[in-house]
Amino acid sequence: MPPSPIPHPPAPHSPSVPVPAAHAAAPDELLRVADLQMHFPLGGGMLERNAGVVKAVDGVSFSIRRGETLGLVGESGCGKSTTGRAILRLYKPTGGQVILEGQDITRIEGSALRSVRRRMQMIFQDPYASLNPRMPVGAIIAEPIRVHRLRENDTAVRERVQEVMELVGLNPSFISRYPHEFSGGQRQRIGIARALAAEPSFIVCDEPVSALDVSIQAQIINLLEELQHRLGLTYLFIAHDLSVVKHISNRVAVMYLGRVIEIAESRQLYDDPRHPYTRALLSAVPIPDPQVEQHRRRIILEGDVPSPINPPSGCTFHPRCPIVAERCRSDVPPLRARSDLHEVACWRSDESPALMPMTAQEAAQSERPEF
Repeated sequence: MPPSPIPHPPAPHSPSVPVPAAHAAAPDELLRVADLQMHFPLGGGMLERNAGVVKAVDGVSFSIRRGETLGLVGESGCGKSTTGRAILRLYKPTGGQVILEGQDITRIEGSALRSVRRRMQMIFQDPYASLNPRMPVGAIIAEPIRVHRLRENDTAVRERVQEVMELVGLNPSFISRYPHEFSGGQRQRIGIARALAAEPSFIVCDEPVSALDVSIQAQIINLLEELQHRLGLTYLFIAHDLSVVKHISNRVAVMYLGRVIEIAESRQLYDDPRHPYTRALLSAVPIPDPQVEQHRRRIILEGDVPSPINPPSGCTFHPRCPIVAERCRSDVPPLRARSDLHEVACWRSDESPALMPMTAQEAAQSERPEF
């Protein structure tokens, strides 16, 4: 468990104040994250107040359109899950804005926050640990319905639970069974049903298939896609498996040490990655062609991921970057647009394809790859 987040100063304005025009949502935009920060203090005793902070999320910005899936990828510990939890207000952000359907939700509390949470739900990574083993699945799925008072009586609640179970491919007759009586894939379907029970418009999928067998992963991914089309859902899909992300995502954002360093339309990111870190990640993706796989070069990053307690100056990736320049050590690169749907935070983004080995995607597409 991470330490408690840093206390916040009082909100400078009432939650009812409209969002400034510069941060207002576009007509097709469901969610906008602007300079989101989530810092955790170290220590906790009276003598350790100045022990420092862990900058788990340090200035993340992106938007998600209605009905879209944005994939969020990166190494373990880069801040992906913390970003998702801060967006849902499971953590209270240290700074920045989370704007849902035109409303800044970072400072709201009480009944206003409960109302927003009904529209935002989460599917957790571990389909067993996220379910109460002492509750039958019917009660687990019914919980958000009762909390948000979405049905008038017990009969209506039970009907809604059975409806949602059928929606995710579970037999409604299993309503009285307990989580341990289900397989891993079935338990994840229960978690999905619980999220859908609140009738949300936005769902954070926090590595929802990483704990499942490969054969089951495809079933859950297909289910999520089917539900998105039927119910008009919008997803933030967090994962470390780039193949899974490519399959389900319309756009992909790559995180490194608490920041988004590249974001692009899915095919464009895989075909033309521009950040050295993105290229290194994609170079490790297996290629079905054994001849290409045997001869292609992988990009091996040297050193360890720096500590979020004391991140490097300038570009946080520069201690491991194979094409680092002097400017990278001192100046923080902003996310700059290469096109309407492609942004990169790298001073050498235009040079990286020529200076680094091919990614798996590039090698597979090349008729005569040069290694």
